[in-house]
Amino acid sequence: MKIHKLWNDYPDLSKDLTATLVLMEKNINLSNKDVEKAILTMIHSGGKLLRPAYLLLFSQFGKDYDKDKAIALAAAMETLHTATLIHDDIVDEADIRRNLPTVQSQFGKDVAVYAGDYLFVSCFKLLADYASSLKSIQLNAKSMEKILSGELGQMDNRYDTSMTIDRYLANISGKTAELFALSCFIGAYESGCSDIFANKAKQIGSSIGITFQIIDDILDYSQTATSIGKPVLEDVKQGVYSLPLLYALKNNSQALLPYLEKREQMTDQDAEKVFQLVQENGGIEAAQALAETHTNKALKEISKLSTTTQTVKDTLYALTKQLLTRIQ
Repeated sequence: MKIHKLWNDYPDLSKDLTATLVLMEKNINLSNKDVEKAILTMIHSGGKLLRPAYLLLFSQFGKDYDKDKAIALAAAMETLHTATLIHDDIVDEADIRRNLPTVQSQFGKDVAVYAGDYLFVSCFKLLADYASSLKSIQLNAKSMEKILSGELGQMDNRYDTSMTIDRYLANISGKTAELFALSCFIGAYESGCSDIFANKAKQIGSSIGITFQIIDDILDYSQTATSIGKPVLEDVKQGVYSLPLLYALKNNSQALLPYLEKREQMTDQDAEKVFQLVQENGGIEAAQALAETHTNKALKEISKLSTTTQTVKDTLYALTKQLLTRIQ
């Protein structure tokens, strides 16, 4: 089974991530073959597998590390992530993800809804079978609520030109960072780490997740659709104002507001002008600076972690640092 080229530099992790995908696939067994095919298509679409990777790494800090258990929990986290992506694409009416047709565009919205629903069920089945503590399942449920709250916050702020950077960060702390935080926590907690260590892992995961979303938003204003695997500028046309645009608005609202106030009537040409104005008014640089701040915060905390396995700590540090290379 082929996985993202990112993991070529981490051969041990690559093997465990491949096993994670195999287990995910093994747990998909439906009588409705359209839904089953849609799910398997999404699983094999080439995602980066960052969330399960962080779970696998943090699990190796524990005194009760069990590779098979860690792989199963990693599969649960990636299953949950895949479900949220399928549902996001339905809401956004997105046609492309990872340079491939989305599930909803390829199989229809009905199939996509059922595919996402089934993956939520599959996630909890894996947790029920492998999590040793009810706390992990409870935390997973709370995290799903936070993810939804972040998505709803983003929806509530659509076309809001008074949107603040604090509100943006609150939204992405739910919709993106929470799943990174959960993955790091469960990896540490379920392998026998102390509560203090597991909560520190959760904080590190949150910083990583915030960085990851900021970088995603920067790429919308700095790269082409082909290079990042999804259409650029779709967010701004749908009234979702991300960090580069918010910084540019602070610097030059007079230039940007005439285009943003068109709301649903914004044309492709208008969006291209917004793209240009964000670049000209320092939006990308300011957003990148904040991404670096959160990455450096995570790296500083990782460097403080105590472990008997220095190799794991070094891999964790190197992978986290590599997140910034997407915008350098």
